[in-house]
Amino acid sequence: MTGTPLTEDQQALVETTLDFAQDHLAPHALDWDRDKHFPVDVLRKAAGLGLGGVYVREESGGSGLTRSDGVLVFETLASGCPSIAGYLSIHNMVAWMIDRYGDAGQRERLLPRLCAMEDLAAYCLTEPGAGSDAAALTTRAVRDGDGWVLSGVKQFISGAGAAQTYLVMARTGGAGADGVSAFVVDKDDAGLSFGPNERKMGWNAQPTRQVVLDGVRLPADRLLGREGEGFRIAMNGLNGGRLGIAACSLGGARSALDRSLAHLADREAFGGRLLDSTALRFRLADMATELAAARALVQQAAQALDRGDPQAPYLCAMAKRFATDTGFSVADRALQLHGGYGYLSEYGIEKIVRDLRVHQILEGTNEIMRVIVARGLTEAFG
Repeated sequence: MTGTPLTEDQQALVETTLDFAQDHLAPHALDWDRDKHFPVDVLRKAAGLGLGGVYVREESGGSGLTRSDGVLVFETLASGCPSIAGYLSIHNMVAWMIDRYGDAGQRERLLPRLCAMEDLAAYCLTEPGAGSDAAALTTRAVRDGDGWVLSGVKQFISGAGAAQTYLVMARTGGAGADGVSAFVVDKDDAGLSFGPNERKMGWNAQPTRQVVLDGVRLPADRLLGREGEGFRIAMNGLNGGRLGIAACSLGGARSALDRSLAHLADREAFGGRLLDSTALRFRLADMATELAAARALVQQAAQALDRGDPQAPYLCAMAKRFATDTGFSVADRALQLHGGYGYLSEYGIEKIVRDLRVHQILEGTNEIMRVIVARGLTEAFG
């Protein structure tokens, strides 16, 4: 891993995470993908290393790491399995949102179990008719005495059905972003149900289902933050979530590049190793260069988020767009370098390609990332 020099603590963090990825993720990734198996037991082992509450304050049971630390963690985890690393990024996004915006009672009640991954978390913003235009969501929360009643459908929810804790954005006021509030829904709440597990191109090692809220009655203490603050909470969570997914793209692509190096060193054609071909070496050089550039941008955005830079959302969008496009492109070229073997499941390259493709869509499509970046560039001009 190249980029900003690591501190001793960060180097130890990477080494520990890499050992976990190599021992507990990589050997099983192909089987989990084939069987559509969600390895909850392995997630709880990750929590034993502090990976269930990466950004959660230590007093709440978390690891209290920075975003700069987190992108190292998720890149390293994704070298073993991008699908599982991606889910861990989402779980940690929700845990951070509860730690950041929850009151003392919510933090005390929810975070110890989330950090231990005894309870898994799901982020519920997208709806069947409100994806990129998230502020147009129609799930409603209506006051009922001291509590709320939620009705609506959420779409493409990672971990749905297996998760215990659902962070749901629902409309409590008028149209637009200011009318949205955030709620914590428990799997056991009456009226909550799930659609079938979606059949997907990739990310098969984690479930993706609709979350259906049919008159789910919640007490007042399930409102996260203040009424009308939900959209801001959701977007602030996504700043960090985008960095996590960007880092997962780097890790998956780095694994694909490493496999390509080994494959080309082992294969011979036209009287010599493929690795000795100048044309192929140039391809590898381009792939490594592009990954290094993407990693530098991700690290820059993470540092900006850590210091509370007003430009952080702009940089996070930029990093997410560039790293996920680059990661998929590198993985696709790695498949090509493997020739026919790259198309075979047993070599693992085609799984990486399938897993990384969705990173260009989730946590805000890359088209929306361009909107955010363009807005940041042009807002001074009115």
